[in-house]
Amino acid sequence: MSGGSLRERLSRARASIGGAVAGVRGRGGIDDGTWEGLEATLLRADLGVRTTGAVLARCRDAVAAREVRSPEDLAARLRTELAALLVDAPRALATDAAPGSPCVWLVVGVNGAGKTTTIGKLASRERAAGRGVVLAAGDTFRAAAGDQIAAWAQRAGAELVRGAEGADPSSVVFDAVQRAAARGAELVIADTAGRLQANTNLMEELRKVRRVADKAAGVVREVLLVVDATTGQNGLAQAREFAAATGVTGVVLTKLDGSAKGGIVFAIEAELGIPVKLVGLGEGIDDLAPFAPADFVAALLDD
Repeated sequence: MSGGSLRERLSRARASIGGAVAGVRGRGGIDDGTWEGLEATLLRADLGVRTTGAVLARCRDAVAAREVRSPEDLAARLRTELAALLVDAPRALATDAAPGSPCVWLVVGVNGAGKTTTIGKLASRERAAGRGVVLAAGDTFRAAAGDQIAAWAQRAGAELVRGAEGADPSSVVFDAVQRAAARGAELVIADTAGRLQANTNLMEELRKVRRVADKAAGVVREVLLVVDATTGQNGLAQAREFAAATGVTGVVLTKLDGSAKGGIVFAIEAELGIPVKLVGLGEGIDDLAPFAPADFVAALLDD
């Protein structure tokens, strides 16, 4: 990852969530104002109503049980509760498949979330690891999508399979998997359409892509949902819709170094049980990092 520590990259998120912890420590005691301030801060940090309510309920219970007696204790308990929201699940991307049967990663998400850039960064990383990579230009409904992924394929040294504008996305993905099998490439990374998640036709199309990809010579091992972290609770709504349609195995949060407040990470994992597997922390080709929960919590909350 180029330039700057994780703590520096997450400066805005740290100011948002870390500020909640610091604010608790600075109080003279635990009173109604403490809880009101915490609730407002966590909601502003994009944890959402449900997750915020659950976290504060457990903290209140700890105070009632006298496990927490001071603002310092409460700040420590809040850190513990936030860390506990992050699911205990494998976060490494699955790359295993039988010989001659390429591993397939489907990449889904709304337009503008950073899907194509994420695919390019993934392709570059996997090529650097020595894997043969075929990219499938499955977003055939957006005029510029094919050209964008073609540029990334060239940059990453990956092969590209694309169809005509408006072609059946499933057929493009199917052809890419067959091409990879024929060439002995280990991995297919497939772009998909990304119109608004409320579009039922889009969700049906994605279900079809998943079915067809599973019938080809490869095996779908990951369905990665790309979410723009700056969209806050809209990102959670997107995650819920896409997960229902495609069986999402992991989330890629982009733009976490921008104006994102960080709480969306906790909300997605707590409410949907889907692990965040990668985070985008910059514009460089290597600014796509594996998500490490302990490092993330420390960067946000530790002094």
